[in-house]
Amino acid sequence: MLRHLARKLRASGPVTVAEYMREALTNPGQGYYTRRGGVGESGDFITSPEISQVFGELIGIWYISEWMAMGKPNTFQLVELGPGRGTLTEDILRVFKQLASVLSKCDVSVHLVEVSPKLSEIQAEVLTGGKVQPNPAEELAYMKGISKTGIPISWYRDIQDVPPGYSFYLAHEFFDALPIHKFQRTEKGWREVLVDIDPEVPDQLRFVLSPSRTPATQNFIQPEETRDHVEVCPEAGVIVQRLASRIEKDGGAALVADYGHDGTKTDTFRGFRNHKLHDVLSAPGTADLTADVDFSYLRKMAQGKTATLGPIKQREFLKNMGIDLRLQVLLQNSGDTATREQLLHSYDMLMNPEKMGDCFNFFALLPHHRLVHPDKKDKPESKSPLPPVAGFNELSLQ
Repeated sequence: MLRHLARKLRASGPVTVAEYMREALTNPGQGYYTRRGGVGESGDFITSPEISQVFGELIGIWYISEWMAMGKPNTFQLVELGPGRGTLTEDILRVFKQLASVLSKCDVSVHLVEVSPKLSEIQAEVLTGGKVQPNPAEELAYMKGISKTGIPISWYRDIQDVPPGYSFYLAHEFFDALPIHKFQRTEKGWREVLVDIDPEVPDQLRFVLSPSRTPATQNFIQPEETRDHVEVCPEAGVIVQRLASRIEKDGGAALVADYGHDGTKTDTFRGFRNHKLHDVLSAPGTADLTADVDFSYLRKMAQGKTATLGPIKQREFLKNMGIDLRLQVLLQNSGDTATREQLLHSYDMLMNPEKMGDCFNFFALLPHHRLVHPDKKDKPESKSPLPPVAGFNELSLQ
């Protein structure tokens, strides 16, 4: 990968950080995700669903609770963007199975948007026991199967390919891996941060500033920006616009869980390898590259088509969803000390402000009518109150 990038840089000059990330992560031959995709204990990073089944169960409950609040429509598409190893979908489907009587009159299907051939194989194994068929090339889904719990699953390369219809979307640690542009404020105005070959050390990469404004500088920096260093992820903006348009048109909701900030942080671009921080420019293609999600940018890109909630910290969301109660039940039902210790350890990982509790956030896109009655303005007293949105409000457990 380094040789390939060095040749490219020598031939055509420095590239944007976005282009560098795209090559390092998704290059068909040597990209990190296409070749490895190191999620889990043995990989380069670990995600919440890999730590505890409770995480996915509570997200499953969130979807059912929103489906009920929206009047129990008779179809329910669960669409996950970048499903990792499929662990989260598996935990959600277990909840759907346990609540089968609630969903009995509803036509449930799962739609996974995954570009990595390696990861889609793992997902197929986890979710269907490997019972999948590749689809003919002219079909939008490239693979189809039936989950172990009997629900049809389809795989797609792009969110555009997922059929329209009433859908709940899930993006867990998805936006943080999308390519970002980096900008620096200088005495001459905004300049884009680029990646180039280091002339002193020919096989090493370095960051340089663009000599003048680039198209991205003109398009992505807001005039009211007060920070001196800004990261923008245009691809995230496009995806949020698509989600917002789909929810506005067909109904449903989107839940985004990721580490990020609300337009306050500056330099968050980093690499992970073997669960340790890794220099983003060394050995490209061998480490996961990531940047914090700017939720204020996502909110702006929803363009008012949907209502937005959050970001709220993971520990608040999970607490509101009843994680403490669930933990108590699991502890009472677990016979041995090792299982109890594991439960308490994973609870601490998810909830401790020093670990994942504060750095992860939840953010939702919902139809406007979910939060405000359409005719509330005229006759405020006539409507029954709307049910609170689970996770974002404290739920009183009756």
